[in-house]
Amino acid sequence: PLEMSAKKPVPFLRQVIPVRKKVQRDPRFDDLSGEYKPEIFMKTYNFLDSMKKQEKEMVQKQLKKCRNMKQKEKLQQLLKRMIQQEKAQKKQQILRERELSLKRQQRELAKQGKKPFFLKKSEKRKLELADKFTELKRSGKLESFLNKKRKRNAIKDKRHMPSQKNL
Repeated sequence: PLEMSAKKPVPFLRQVIPVRKKVQRDPRFDDLSGEYKPEIFMKTYNFLDSMKKQEKEMVQKQLKKCRNMKQKEKLQQLLKRMIQQEKAQKKQQILRERELSLKRQQRELAKQGKKPFFLKKSEKRKLELADKFTELKRSGKLESFLNKKRKRNAIKDKRHMPSQKNL
């Protein structure tokens, strides 16, 4: 800004050279970043899986050596979180593959001249549940899963039943 006379009172709103405001952009929602494609993302950042595996092994080694109970508890929580993230990633990958296979089948049917048929969300959920049951049956954990589910449903039903106090 220019030097102003000290004898003159400074106006309340004086003219200052405007400074350009920095525009922050979020790459998740910006068109400049391109479209998100999980397949390409997984291929690009595939090296992270090996790094995570190494970190997991390191945490396990530290857990074996550790004597301090607080430190041991923190390491156990960290290891548990790593395992959960790994499971979630595998589950997501399986869902993605299943979706891709359904799309391929639809394309083949369209090439043969048949009208494409798209599954509803509820039908997709039923297919996922059927796959889960077959997987549990194969691993031998179906009975324990069903027992847990029965207990959960019984507790829900009990909650909705009128209590003795209300009668």
